[in-house]
Amino acid sequence: MPSPNRDLMRYVGLATQFLIVIGISVFSGFKLDEWVNWRFPVWVWILPLLAIGAMIIGIIRDSSKK
Repeated sequence: MPSPNRDLMRYVGLATQFLIVIGISVFSGFKLDEWVNWRFPVWVWILPLLAIGAMIIGIIRDSSKK
């Protein structure tokens, strides 16, 4: 039986990973929108959504192996 501290650290690591990936994808989207010079910030919306989707798929695949 896993200890509560081990589960807590697992979820803290997962939350930290989410925040870092979302931050990097928003920053990258912002820079890409500046480079493309469109009026509507498309990449600021698309990149974080793709990153969140990919992370959710990864979590589902990891949890289904157990």
